[in-house]
Parts: sequence; structure tokens; C-alpha cells
Amino acid sequence: MPTQFLKEFMQKESSSGILLIMVTILALFLQNSFLTTFYTSFLHTPVEIRFGDLQIAKPLLLWVNDGLMAVFFFLIGLEVKREVMEGHLSSLKQITLPGLAAIGGMAVPALVFIAFNKGESFAMNGWAIPTATDIAFALGILSLLGPRVPVSLKIFLMALAIIDDLGAIVIIALFYTSELSTLSIGIAAVSLGVLFLMNRMNIAIKSAYILVGIVLWVSVLKSGVHATLAGVALAFMIPLSSKDKKGNSFSMSKEMEQDLHYWVAFMILPLFAFVNAGVDLKGISPTEMAGSVPLGIMFGLFVGKQVGVFGFSLIAIKMGIASLPKESSWTQLYGVSVLTGIGFTMSLFVDSLAYNDTQIYHYADKLAILLGSLFSGLLGYLVLKMATKRQDH
Repeated sequence: MPTQFLKEFMQKESSSGILLIMVTILALFLQNSFLTTFYTSFLHTPVEIRFGDLQIAKPLLLWVNDGLMAVFFFLIGLEVKREVMEGHLSSLKQITLPGLAAIGGMAVPALVFIAFNKGESFAMNGWAIPTATDIAFALGILSLLGPRVPVSLKIFLMALAIIDDLGAIVIIALFYTSELSTLSIGIAAVSLGVLFLMNRMNIAIKSAYILVGIVLWVSVLKSGVHATLAGVALAFMIPLSSKDKKGNSFSMSKEMEQDLHYWVAFMILPLFAFVNAGVDLKGISPTEMAGSVPLGIMFGLFVGKQVGVFGFSLIAIKMGIASLPKESSWTQLYGVSVLTGIGFTMSLFVDSLAYNDTQIYHYADKLAILLGSLFSGLLGYLVLKMATKRQDH
């Protein structure tokens, strides 16, 4: 039955990664075929919402990047809050190894990019592009190896990616914010205050939080701060534990996380990949790919990520402040470190902020993200497959 097949497909960890690959290939085909005009027109379809004098008019591409990605970051915020309060990041012992590995995985790729682009002021805007990890892809590839990969390594990768996402949120807030509107920031501050009071008063009405959250998103969008940060701020205000009208305890945060999981994995991220991964290969020459920005991105993702994550993990373990994940080997830890170089959706997102979706590099920057992610995925998978084969023998 098709319905049963669809259910089983959506329940697999690797499915979202497979879907992302499919829509990326589709976007590349459309952009580089006779359908390129249709694809470009779709991206720039004007979408407008107006309430009196309040107007939000953007092309579809920016509605996805500023609107739907705010929902994605809302989900990330809910996950971060849950993990910090009661999950894999709730104690110093649990957070030490993935925390230090994440720091290395952000710092070293950034340094690699800077080494290639030092002195180029506009190019330097992209220093954060190779610092990101696409958790859906990385976990998807890890799941292809089945139960032979220790659960502790999956937990390590998840925790690292969550801290990595938190780092991305901080980077976006500090470095990718344009001129600020005082009025809009004031409205956003009031919205946050209302959300905070609702949380403290144990108000357990989802629609109320969503309504105030929409006001928060619009005000942040108009303020000059990137709109996705509204999603994170809203997530932190959602109660982790509440009581319904009958006095029964439930977690609004966890319910919303579960409700959004499939929408994000199977609609929002694939749609984001579809509108951002359409690289015009016809306009890219080997000379452009040898430019400082594409090389900085590729080497940052493929070399910087694995060196940073594995290097910082090695130092932490050798110093005795952390321990190797249970039932795992050094080779497996290295394989997972390589997988963190899959930047894909997160790197494409930061790229759109860094270069304002201009085509100054003729898509070479985006192709570099795809190639760096591809090489990291392939090598990571091969290393882990060889490591598990050794264990089987």
C-alpha cells in the first residue's frame, strides 16, 4: 500500500536526508535545463500580505528564507531548551565532549576560510558559512549504517549539532544584523515581555503563544535583526511543563516539537533546499571555483570541520576532561567528525545572509557548499563503514 510505504519512509532517520538529496538534484536540473525560466520565476513569485499600513512584500525565495526558516529555528530552540533542561546537555559531564568538539568545529573552519580570504572585506562576510552542520543529513548517513554504530556516537553527534545550531543563532544575531529600527525592536521587546509573563503565569494555550509569536516575528522582521531569531526567542518562552484544565500535567514544548518535526523535516527543509540549491553550473568556470571564497568554503567544510571536531575531542579525552563515547573507537569518532562537514542547508542559509543572495561569485560559493558537503558525507560514510567492518571481524 502506498500509504503504508509513505509512513515507513517518514519514520526512518535517513528519509529526510534522502528527500533533501532528491530536491537538490531537482533544483539543479531545473536551473540547468530548458526549465530554468520556470524555476527562476517560481523563486521570484511576489507574495504580499497587508494589514492597513503594515505591508510585507517579498519574493517567494525570501518568504522561505525569512518565514519558514523561522519555524525551523523555532524547532531548534525547542530542542535546545529540552536538551539543556533535561536531556543530553543537562549536566557538565554530558556537555563537555560535544561542547568542546562543537567549538572546534566552528573555530577551525572559520580560521580556514579567513586564511583564504584575509584582506578581502566583502568576501570575509562569509567566514561563518563553513561553521555549520546539517543535522538531518549527518544523522541520515549515520543511520544508513544501522545498529553497528553505537548509540553513544549518535547522541554525541546530536548534542554537537544542537550546540552548533546554538552557535549559528549567536553568529546570526551578532554578525548578520542590518541597521536597526527602534520602533520595531520596542514592539519585539514588548512581545517578548508578554510571552515571558504568559510563561510565568502558566498559561497553557498554544494559540495564544502562536499569536504573540507572529507579532514578534513581524516586528523582528521589520527591525533589521534576522527574522529567524524570533523563532528561537519564542521557543525559549514555551513552557516545558504545564497543566491542562483538568489539572493533568503535560509538556506544551514537547507537544509542539513533535507536531513540527515532520513538517520541518519533510516540507520546510526540502523547500528551503529546493529554492536555494539551484546552482547555475553553466556560469561557473574552473577559475571561479579556484577563487578564495569557494576554496575557503570547501576546505573549511571538508578539512576544517573534521580537524576542529576530532582535534578538540582528542585533546579533551587525552587531558581527561572527557571520555570516548561508550563502545566506540577512535576511528568511529573520526568518521563522525568528518560527517560534521556536511553543512548543506545551514551553510546555504548563512551564505544567503553573508552575500545577500547576490550572484557576485556566479554560484561558485553555493557549489562549493554542495561539494564540501558531498565530500564530507562520502568520506565519513566510508570511514564508519570500514570501522564497523573491522568490529564485525
